[in-house]
Amino acid sequence: MSDTAPVKETIEAAHQLVAPFIHRTPIVTSRFLNHLTGAELFFKCENLQKIGAFKARGGLNSILMLPDEKLKNGVVTHSSGNHAQSIAFAAAKVGAKAYIVMPENSPRVKVSAVEDYGAEVTFCKNTPEARQEAVDQIIAQTGATFIHPFNNYQVIAGQATASKELIEDVGTHLDVIIAPVGGGGLLSGTALTAHYFSPGTKVYAGEPEGAADAVLSFRSDKIEKAPYINTIADGLLTYLGDKTFPIIKSHVTDILVVSDEEIIAAMRYLWERMKLVVEPSGAVSLAAVLKHKEHFAGQKVGIIISGGNVDLGKLPF
Repeated sequence: MSDTAPVKETIEAAHQLVAPFIHRTPIVTSRFLNHLTGAELFFKCENLQKIGAFKARGGLNSILMLPDEKLKNGVVTHSSGNHAQSIAFAAAKVGAKAYIVMPENSPRVKVSAVEDYGAEVTFCKNTPEARQEAVDQIIAQTGATFIHPFNNYQVIAGQATASKELIEDVGTHLDVIIAPVGGGGLLSGTALTAHYFSPGTKVYAGEPEGAADAVLSFRSDKIEKAPYINTIADGLLTYLGDKTFPIIKSHVTDILVVSDEEIIAAMRYLWERMKLVVEPSGAVSLAAVLKHKEHFAGQKVGIIISGGNVDLGKLPF
C-alpha cells in the first residue's frame, strides 16, 4: 500500500482493479445547456454509478488493496452517505464486515442503502470529533481497518478513475474539467488524472458558499475550516485533508463558489432538461459553470456529476 500521492501507473492500476465491479458511466451532452453557457459541455454521469455516486471507485480500490489479514477484522469508516455506501458495497464484494459511523441527521435514503449492503451502522452527532471518536471505539473493539473518506491515497487513486474514463471516452481534448469539492478526494484525483493523462486540461472545482473551506485554504495556503456551515449540498460539508490539499494546491486552477440558489437552479436543469436524477452536491459543478459563463465560453468542458442519492421527500423544487 503506497503512502505517496498517486502517479500515472497508480491510477492505471486502480482502474484495472475496480473496472470489473463498476459501471463505465456514460458521457452525455445537452444542446440546451451548451447554448445557455456558450461552452461545449460533456457530463460524466457518476450519478449512474454503482451506489449512485463516484465514491464506489475509491471504496473498491482501497478495500481490494487490503491484505486478507486486515480484511478479517473488517473495515470501518465515517461518512454522511456516499462513502459509507461505497465501503459497505466494497466490503460485501470481498466478504468483509463493514462498520459505518454516520451522523444522526444523515439522509434516510443513504442510511437505508448502507444497511441494505449488510453494514453495521453506528450513529453519532454531526461533528468531525464525534465521528472520529465513534470510529476509534469500533477500532478498539474489533481491530477493524479505518478507511478515511477522502484523505487516503488509495481512495484518491480510485476516484481518479472517473476523470480517466471521461478523458478517454469524450472523443476530443477537453480545455477544462470541473468537479465538486468537499474533502477533496474526487478533486485531487481529477487533478492528478488531468496532469498525467491530459496535459493542458485545466481543473476547476465548484464549492457551496455554505461550506466554503477549500476556497479559503486555496487562497491562504493552509487548511482552513469554513466560517459557517449551511448548504443544501450535504455531501460537501467536510474540509480538506493533508493528503488532498497539496495535490489541489499544485494542480487545480481555481475554486469557484456558488450559492444554494445557484445549486438548485443547476439541479433543476439536470432533472428537467437532461432527465438526470442528481443530488445537490452533484449539481455544484454545473452551477459554477452557469455562474461564470464568460469564463468558460467557447471551451470544451468536462463536468463530473458526482452523485444522485437524493432524498425524494426533500426535493428543493
